[in-house]
Amino acid sequence: MCGPKSLRGLRGIRGPQSIRWRLTLLYSGLFVVAGAVLLALTYALMSEHGEQALVTRPDVPPAGAGAPAVQGYVREQLVAQRSDQLHQLFVESGVALGVMALASLVLGWLVAGRVLAPLRSMTGAVRRISADALHRRLAVTGPDDELKDLADTFDDLLARLEGAFEAQRRFVANASHELRTPLTLQQAVIDVALADPGADADTLRAACLRVRVAGQEQERLIEALLTLACSQRGVPEREFVDLSVVAAELLPDGRGPRVSAELSPAALVGDPQLIGRLVSNLVENAVRHNVPSGEGGWVSVWTGVVDGRASLRVVNSGPVVPGDQVGVLFEPFRRVGAERVRARGRAREGAGLGLSIVAAIAAAHGGVVEARARGEGGLWVEVVFPPPPPLPIPVTAQGLRPRTPAPQTPEGLKISQPGPTHSARPAFEDEAVQAESGGLGAQPPERDGNG
Repeated sequence: MCGPKSLRGLRGIRGPQSIRWRLTLLYSGLFVVAGAVLLALTYALMSEHGEQALVTRPDVPPAGAGAPAVQGYVREQLVAQRSDQLHQLFVESGVALGVMALASLVLGWLVAGRVLAPLRSMTGAVRRISADALHRRLAVTGPDDELKDLADTFDDLLARLEGAFEAQRRFVANASHELRTPLTLQQAVIDVALADPGADADTLRAACLRVRVAGQEQERLIEALLTLACSQRGVPEREFVDLSVVAAELLPDGRGPRVSAELSPAALVGDPQLIGRLVSNLVENAVRHNVPSGEGGWVSVWTGVVDGRASLRVVNSGPVVPGDQVGVLFEPFRRVGAERVRARGRAREGAGLGLSIVAAIAAAHGGVVEARARGEGGLWVEVVFPPPPPLPIPVTAQGLRPRTPAPQTPEGLKISQPGPTHSARPAFEDEAVQAESGGLGAQPPERDGNG
């Protein structure tokens, strides 16, 4: 019987399902097949050469008395000798091939183990990596072969996972802080009102109004979180939407910065409510984060088609945004500056989810969001959606187009009829706006290399 040490040694040797065993059998099988082919070719060449030697042998006795009998005897001896030589060659070659086949199994096992050694080390390193140790990497060294490419790809995956986990932790912490701030305010207002023995109706009414404002703030934050979650889940139902119609309905009124719009039809397929939220968030963000009232602030909105794709462009004046902080604005609860979250009494700044919702909605529709900081202050943001599918052409039973075809809609899609082109540009023009936005006319300006 085998002892415990022998059993532990055998545990490292897996069955034929192991890739090391499969590589070993593959190496050995290829060697046996190649050796068998070589043996067959050698046997065939030797047989053919022996027959030629029997026919052209020079020491055969000449014709004469008794010559036929001597010649036949010699031929029989040569044939028997050649047959014995070929048989001996076949047996010895077969034995040599069998011995080398066993040797190829051993060598194949060793070679396969050496080839798979980096995989075993990577497997051990991956098993030691957990959700709390995503900073660890495989860091495989060596030549730039397939195994190193695999390790580098896995390291890139770990880096993305680490970023996603860190963003999730940051999101939970910030969301908890944002939700706790109104609750703390409500609790403080209620405690102060209850602790005042001489509180009259007006005092209690004022306290209730402050509690109501804090509750509305919580409601807006929860609604934004739900919208963010829904947009990240995807778009289950889609229909034809015209960006120009949606943008025309969501343009702000005359209060605040001056708003100019050049809205050309731009059709896409998506969720009208989510598209409306995207446009609303971009416009509200451009209005909210602008220069103070009375300093000539402006917002420019453009819709149109770029390379067959529906596009929305929003440009605004405002405070200078560092170029390396533009990407941070699209993360939940992130704002430019040292402040992590919104301070109390600064509700005008929003909850910090507007641009995050924009990015999530655009990604759910297969679109791309591009943002750049303007040197004079403010942002340049463009959202480009994928082109909509073509509508089917109605045909009659004879395969001819009708003279007055009725509008057809693909199954499961609805058409929102586009309205007329809306232009909300005021009579006066700001040359700085036109220079920055390229005029924002029907034809979009040339996009730079970052577009």
